[in-house]
Amino acid sequence: MNNSAPDEAAATGAIDENVAAELARLRDSIDNIDAAVVHMLAERFKCTQQVGHLKAKHQLPPADPTREARQIARLRELAENAKLDPAFAEKLLNFIIAEVIRHHETIAAGEE
Repeated sequence: MNNSAPDEAAATGAIDENVAAELARLRDSIDNIDAAVVHMLAERFKCTQQVGHLKAKHQLPPADPTREARQIARLRELAENAKLDPAFAEKLLNFIIAEVIRHHETIAAGEE
């Protein structure tokens, strides 16, 4: 989604032209970051799919609570260093982990 087109308020003159231009510039950056995030998640899931197949082949459980706890602690520290809310980072990682486990269960059941 490209947010660089003037929004309704800018089109009606309610927003200063310079403000509208800055808003468009910032939104373009957000769009680029969103695209990068999607591509990074796609790469991450490609790797976790391979892990799922390896686990299934060797009858390993889909979830690894010890690794998950280490990853959450690691991500919380990274978030703190990056000035990102660690609780938000943990929620995001928990969501991703749940999806990975679901994929691993599907692979282990031979459904993929």
